[in-house]
Amino acid sequence: MPQNEDVRFTTSSIKLPLFSPPPLHHHTPNPFFTNLHLILQNLPKFPHLFHKKFNPQNAILEFLRKPNPFSWNLSNTTPLLCCASIPLTQSNLDAPKTWSGKEERVLISEVLVRNKDGEELERKDLESEALDALKVCRPNSALTVREVQEDVHRIVSSGYFCSCMPVAVDTRDGIRLVFQVEPNQEFHGLVCEGANVLPARFIEDSFRDGYGKIVNIKRIDEIISSINGWYVERGLFGAVSGIEMLSGGMIKLEVSEAEVNNTAIRFLDRTGEPTVGKTRPETILRQLTTKKGQVYSMLQGKRDVDTVLAMGIMEDVSIIPQPAGDTGKVDLVMNVVERKSGGGISAGGGISSGITSGPLTGLIGSCAIYHKNLFGRNQKLNLSLERGQIDSIFRINYTDPWIEGDDKRTSRSIMIQNSRTPGTLVHNQPDGSLTIGCVTAGIEYSRPFRPKWNGTAGIIFQRAGARDDKGSPIIRDSYSSPLTASGNTHDDMLLAKLENVYTGSGDPGSSVFVFNMDQGLPVWSEWLVFNRVNARARKGFSLGSMRLLVSFSGGHVVGNFPPHEAFAIGGTNSVRGYEEGAVGSGRSYVVGCGEVSFPLMGPVEGAVFADYGTDLGSGPSVPGDPAGPRGKPGSGYGCGVGIRVDSPLGPLRLEYAFNDQRTGRFHFGVGLRN
Repeated sequence: MPQNEDVRFTTSSIKLPLFSPPPLHHHTPNPFFTNLHLILQNLPKFPHLFHKKFNPQNAILEFLRKPNPFSWNLSNTTPLLCCASIPLTQSNLDAPKTWSGKEERVLISEVLVRNKDGEELERKDLESEALDALKVCRPNSALTVREVQEDVHRIVSSGYFCSCMPVAVDTRDGIRLVFQVEPNQEFHGLVCEGANVLPARFIEDSFRDGYGKIVNIKRIDEIISSINGWYVERGLFGAVSGIEMLSGGMIKLEVSEAEVNNTAIRFLDRTGEPTVGKTRPETILRQLTTKKGQVYSMLQGKRDVDTVLAMGIMEDVSIIPQPAGDTGKVDLVMNVVERKSGGGISAGGGISSGITSGPLTGLIGSCAIYHKNLFGRNQKLNLSLERGQIDSIFRINYTDPWIEGDDKRTSRSIMIQNSRTPGTLVHNQPDGSLTIGCVTAGIEYSRPFRPKWNGTAGIIFQRAGARDDKGSPIIRDSYSSPLTASGNTHDDMLLAKLENVYTGSGDPGSSVFVFNMDQGLPVWSEWLVFNRVNARARKGFSLGSMRLLVSFSGGHVVGNFPPHEAFAIGGTNSVRGYEEGAVGSGRSYVVGCGEVSFPLMGPVEGAVFADYGTDLGSGPSVPGDPAGPRGKPGSGYGCGVGIRVDSPLGPLRLEYAFNDQRTGRFHFGVGLRN
């Protein structure tokens, strides 16, 4: 139907004389607040909003089905309809007080439809609608009062008439049955009250095709169902609570929305009894996106529950809405069960996928002392030690996930680290004894700046140098290549760090993009000055039951940088089929991967992949050219097959690949390939 350009809608309240049909029910002095109060008394309780089977649409649908003012049936209660009475003029047609199976029948010779004054209707289409609604009232038929009354209700139920009065007239030819009807008004405008989140365009589009036409109650009922459905789909507590026809063809639509009044935190123990919490209530409240004055949304409430659980200090979280007195608003009570202890000691072990030669050289043991809720502010302190036969890392890390007083969710992390890692990726020695010792200290600030985007900036001081198997500093490897850029036993640098991270849905194979840049600052003349950029991206595609995963990474360094920090190409997370760093060590690099995975059985998947990597000819430009004497080709590719097994740590990967030099190699990794 073409859009009527003359349609006008009114969104503010207009004081017009009321059209006053016979009332059907008693109206309270303030139906808006009273009706909403009754609704809130029946609010559904959702003690486990974070449960996987929770469906907010089903919950609200169940809520709206309850008998409350949100589910008015216009065919029964709306003021647009009037009751249909049957005062017949003939005494022999008077309706009995009680119905029985032996009602008297009266022969009707003629059936007409007229207006309330007994005159013909100006609009013949309305007369046809009324006649078409009749089921038993036909000329030359014997009728009971009940049958007449049923047809009266059918006329009213057609939706075009606000009243219908059957009148029996005794004529020379017999009894004439006249249905005196009063059509609804023509629709000329709309007044909507209480709709704060419902888009005005949605309401306008719903009523637009009825402008200038007789109001049809069935169509109004469909519109109300559509409006209620809009709230249901979005998990919002709102619905149409009243509708009224004003003079001049204006329709007044009242919408009730349950706004949030206050939010309170209640600490419970594991038995559900109230207790005293260790976490400050304001630390929890600031995590919530549901604020005072908003229309309560169960979907938003579920996200708030997930956010509080993600703090890592809660064992159980639930939100329960309750009526806020008779204000027509809702109070939220968040029940939280804290974890038994905010701190402790942990220990574990693992395997480093970067160490692939020698017996047991990849084994790593670890222990940590931690506290996850310092001062009740959700601040984290972690002291950890990882130790292997070759490498070790001691780290002290303090993190404030949300700096107090900041409204951008900025986090702060302070870190001090002393590490010792194998130097074999770039400067592999014949005896494999070279290690890189590094002392690092810095502070970083991170915040989300767009949906799915997170940014980090920081300042990091680093002192790094090479050591032999006895722990003594060395400045050259076995090929006489320098191990430091400064020529000293160690390199000092102060780095300004910038990082941008994009994460998709978080599901395995979803899109990921990471960009890093480190800039060396010339604070002292001997400190290194360089610029290093590195980027990696991953994208997953569905191919029926299979999944295609494409990944790319690349980087470049400009300036004077430590040679042991050259980009190492080859290995489990680079070009499979080669040992770690065996393809090349360059100032620049590019690595690409394509992988197709397919289900095998249960949590086990199969995979077919191909990798390619190159240093773009930049190997000789690395200080000392460590790749040249070691015969690294600078580029290479590999392909192979593997299996994946889902685990709490991520996918466990076991792969076998051939490289372009026709040698094969097994690889083991945890998590998706970087």
